[in-house]
Amino acid sequence: MRANNKTMQWLLTGGLLVVALVLPHVVYPLFLMKMLCFMLFAAAFNLLLGYTGLLSFGHAAFLGGAGYITGLVMTRMQMDPLLGILTGTAFAAALGLVMGMVAIRRQGIYFSMITLALAQMFYFYCLQAKFTGGEDGLQGIPRGTLLGALPLQNDMTMYYFVLALVVAAFALIYRTIHSPYGQVMKAIKDNEPRTISLGYQTQHFKLIAFVLSATLAGLAGATKSVVLGFATLTDVYWATSGLVILMTLIGGMSTFWGPMLGAAIVVMLENRLGNIGRALASATGVPWFHKLGEEVNLVIGFIFVLCVMLFRKGIVGEWLAWRDKRRAS
Repeated sequence: MRANNKTMQWLLTGGLLVVALVLPHVVYPLFLMKMLCFMLFAAAFNLLLGYTGLLSFGHAAFLGGAGYITGLVMTRMQMDPLLGILTGTAFAAALGLVMGMVAIRRQGIYFSMITLALAQMFYFYCLQAKFTGGEDGLQGIPRGTLLGALPLQNDMTMYYFVLALVVAAFALIYRTIHSPYGQVMKAIKDNEPRTISLGYQTQHFKLIAFVLSATLAGLAGATKSVVLGFATLTDVYWATSGLVILMTLIGGMSTFWGPMLGAAIVVMLENRLGNIGRALASATGVPWFHKLGEEVNLVIGFIFVLCVMLFRKGIVGEWLAWRDKRRAS
C-alpha cells in the first residue's frame, strides 16, 4: 500500500511539473509567475502553522522585506538577479531570526500577537524609510541578466527561472517534512510537553522552523519583486499576513499540496474574478454578475466561510480524509 501511495505521489508530481512547463504557452506567464510566488509563500507559512502549530500574523514582513531589499540592490547596485534574490532571502532569514527569538518565548495567542506587533513595527519603518519610496513603493526594479548570459526581460525566460526556484523550494519543504526533524516538528504540534519529556529542546526546533519559514517566504517576496518590477507597502501590511492564512486554510493546513491549491484559488479570484463575472452575466443574463470583479474580498470571504463550515480540513485535507475512510471501509 505504501509503495502504491509513493508511486501515485511521484506520478502526480511529474504530471504537475509537465503541466507547469507547458502552461505558459497557454496562459499569460506574468500571471503564472505571480501565482507561483504566492504558492511558495503559502507553503512556507504552512511549514510553520501546519507542521509546527505556530500561528504567525507577521509573515508579511518577510515577504515584503525581502522584496524591498532585492529591489534596492537590483536598482542601485545592478546586481545579478539570482544574487539579488538571494540577498533579499538572506535578509528575510535574519529578520526571521530576530523576530523568532522574541516570539517563541510565548505560546498560543501571545505568540501570534507578538509576531503581529513586530511586523507592524517593520511596516511603519518601511512607510517612513526613504529607500522604500514610502506610499509610492519601490518602482522600476530591473530583471537584469542571469549569470551575465541570460536576459530575463523575456517573460518566458523569466517564467522558467522562477519555476526552477520555486520547484527547488518545494523540494526543500518536502524533504524537511519527511525528515527526522520534520517528525519532531509534528510532535511539537501534537503534544509539546511530551516532546520535552523525551529530551528535545523544543524552543530550538521552533526557532529553526520559524527561520526556515521566514527564509522561504522571503524567497517568494524577493522573486515577486523581480517578476513584477516593484515592491509596495501592501506586501508588508498585516492584511497580507491574513491573506496567507486564508490561502492555507482554504487549501488544507498540514498537507503538502493544500496551501499551494489555496494560493492558486485566491490569486485566480483576485485577478480573474471580473472576467468570470462577465462570462456568467453573458451566459445567465443576470446583470449583477458584472459587479463580481469589484467584490473580490466578499467572494473570497464567502469561500472561506464555506470551507470552515463544510470543509474544516480544507479542500485537500477533506479529500485525503475521504480517501482514507474509503480505503478503511
